[in-house]
Amino acid sequence: MKILHIISQTPDFTGSGKFIREIICQSEQNGHENFLLAGAQADFMMSEDRVPEDHCMYVKFDGKDIAWPIPGMSDVMPYPSTVFSSLCEADMDMYQLAFKVKIQKALETFRPDILHTHHLWVVSALARSLAPDLPMVTTCHGTCLRQHYLCPDVGGKIIPGLVKIDKIIALSLDQKENIVRTMGANPSRIQVISGGYNEACFFYEPKPFEGTVELLYAGKLSTVKGVPWLLKSLDRIKDRPFRLHMAGSSTGREQETCLALARNLREKAVYHGPLSHEKLGALMRRCHVFVLPSFFEGLPLVLMEALASGCRIITTALPGVREILGTKENSMVRLINLPELKTIDTPHKKDEENLETRLAKTLSRVMEEVVHKAEPDLDYIRSATAPYTWEKIYKKIDAVYNGLVLKKKPETFFPGSSFYMK
Repeated sequence: MKILHIISQTPDFTGSGKFIREIICQSEQNGHENFLLAGAQADFMMSEDRVPEDHCMYVKFDGKDIAWPIPGMSDVMPYPSTVFSSLCEADMDMYQLAFKVKIQKALETFRPDILHTHHLWVVSALARSLAPDLPMVTTCHGTCLRQHYLCPDVGGKIIPGLVKIDKIIALSLDQKENIVRTMGANPSRIQVISGGYNEACFFYEPKPFEGTVELLYAGKLSTVKGVPWLLKSLDRIKDRPFRLHMAGSSTGREQETCLALARNLREKAVYHGPLSHEKLGALMRRCHVFVLPSFFEGLPLVLMEALASGCRIITTALPGVREILGTKENSMVRLINLPELKTIDTPHKKDEENLETRLAKTLSRVMEEVVHKAEPDLDYIRSATAPYTWEKIYKKIDAVYNGLVLKKKPETFFPGSSFYMK
């Protein structure tokens, strides 16, 4: 099978970028031929061990195909980016034209049997209009639904195209319900398949305690991810024997704010910057506790990565979190309920102090467990993470591919693909 993968932002950086990398890897192992079309910075090139250069095509920003920085599906990205809500009509026309040209070229040169796009947003709607008869599946990563909330005028224009997608993959049941509410999509076209974690990078090793509780946060340094809230909470209990490791990045004021708060913790905070999967896995195997204080997530697979690496988990009880970790706390998982939010990802100012107090208390309690050398619950780790290996997740996605391709009539495909056109 020939699969054209399309993502509108830089692959291999954010959660969706890592998702597409793993899907292509699994697809290759299952005998499929893959081609990647992505948005990217002017100097970006995919590593040859991920996708061969002759099987990649990019819409380049920063002065190449488009003059301005690439728009991200989140308003805070780990690289210089543009915010969709700031684009004028002429900018959107330029954006769509650039992707239209490259999608058409990829369709003509690669002649795929199926399209797999990412995010229920502009480029997926464009791909549907350019290849109306090809089987098409789109994975929703959650951030695209946030863009529908922030840019309703754009969303209103593209929803008629998005609802024509043959199969939408939602990462959680909550996300499926949100897609139906946001787009009016047919529930029968939406299948829930979560993401996975890489067993080769994230696995358990014994964690000796040497007097300091090693805490870890990995992700964008942003307000939406709750990083300022985490740092202020730790400042309240900085007499405790801990060290916070921060892995990830963003740009501009949000990162500066987070790093300024981290400096208040002095030697108790270590900033690692963005890390590869391999280096992040090694750091997780050294750390005792992983903290995700986010106000908005699709399906936070970093929790599975951390759990597989033997970390205790402290996380906000978001719908996607409850779906993969359950609703009951145990020795490995602590959930922090959020109050009603002001917007989709912003708490009310009046609730912030209470949130910091609750997080500080939870952090203190879990640190005490580590200090008293409570061992990780390996049976729980194995049972919780087993369904989320990429091999198992990909089998479900491959079944979607096969179901769509077999359902379509052969005459609808491009000549030169695995099928024929009458």
